[in-house]
Amino acid sequence: QVQLVESGGGLVQAGGSLSLSCTASGATLDGYAIGWFRQAPGKEREGVSCLSTTDGSTHILYSWSDRVTTSGDNAKNTVYLQLKRLKVEDTGRYYCAAGPDPRRGGSATVCPRQYTSWGQGTQVTVSS
Repeated sequence: QVQLVESGGGLVQAGGSLSLSCTASGATLDGYAIGWFRQAPGKEREGVSCLSTTDGSTHILYSWSDRVTTSGDNAKNTVYLQLKRLKVEDTGRYYCAAGPDPRRGGSATVCPRQYTSWGQGTQVTVSS
C-alpha cells in the first residue's frame, strides 16, 4: 500500500503563494488518483482537487477553481498543489490522499470513489 508524505506548508502572508508536495513511497502512484484536502481549525475536512495519474486529468473544486492548480511528476512519484492568492481563511492542515484512479477504468470522473491512503498533512497558515 502506498504511503504518502506532504511537505511545503508554512507561514505565508495573504496574497502569497505556496506549493505543496505529496510524495509517495512503498509503491508507485501508477493506478492511483490523488486528492488534496484542507481541514480548517474546528471544521470538517473539505476537498480541494483531484488528479489522475493515468492521464493527468484534474478536477478542482469550485470554490478553489481560480486559485489552485494540481500537477504530477510520475518519475518523482510526487503530486503537487499550487496555491495562489492565499486568504487568511485558507489556513488549515492540507492532506493528500490516494485512491483507485477511475480514469484507468475509462470513467469520465477524476476523483476516486474512496481513498485508501492518507498522508499526515502539512500546515498552512496565512497571516493578514
